[in-house]
Amino acid sequence: MHNIKVLLAEDEVSLGMIVKESLETRDFIVFHAENGEEALEIYKTAKPDILVLDVMMPKKDGFTLAQEIRAENKRIPIIFLTAKSQVSDVVEGFNHGGNDYLKKPFSMEELIVRIKGLLNRIQLKTNVETLKIGEYFFNFTKQTLSYAAHTENLTHREAQLLFYLFEKKNKVLDRTFILNKLWGNDDFFNARSMDVFISKLRKKLKKDSNIKILNIRGFGYKLIC
Repeated sequence: MHNIKVLLAEDEVSLGMIVKESLETRDFIVFHAENGEEALEIYKTAKPDILVLDVMMPKKDGFTLAQEIRAENKRIPIIFLTAKSQVSDVVEGFNHGGNDYLKKPFSMEELIVRIKGLLNRIQLKTNVETLKIGEYFFNFTKQTLSYAAHTENLTHREAQLLFYLFEKKNKVLDRTFILNKLWGNDDFFNARSMDVFISKLRKKLKKDSNIKILNIRGFGYKLIC
């Protein structure tokens, strides 16, 4: 993998500089912004590979910034940094286009693992063709789900979860595996967040009565199609 370009938006200057310098010693190229508006300008010119965004920032918060970038770039991975830990905050981050959520304080090793993991997953899936799920057509790259003449956009996290469910269709997708794969760990907050995303996918797939996402208690989920 080439030298990874990271846009780091963090208004705590000392923390931002520590993270920047630590990543640069590991051959990352880091652009540091101290507020959301500055981050948006850097994003437009630097063309980073990944965004690491603090949620609470002046001028433009991380959620708003991510939403604006997602409107024109569906694929760039986004990691939110935050001191918040409520399930609703985690879900809100994913709903605004986030791929991962790192709670402060965090270790540099954990951040690097998350960055590389996201980039590897996206690279592996860029050539995935449109998949047929019952009467639906699912395009992972475009993050769209189509039924008859109707097409709707999925969030990146919804697309990731549906892809793994489809890979294991008619078999159990292990709960611990998918939590570690997409959320980074299988703690209570992440498990609750995943349940919310499963419910959203069920609603989006309800037009085909032959499709079901079953909760296999104690094990995981099974996509029946």
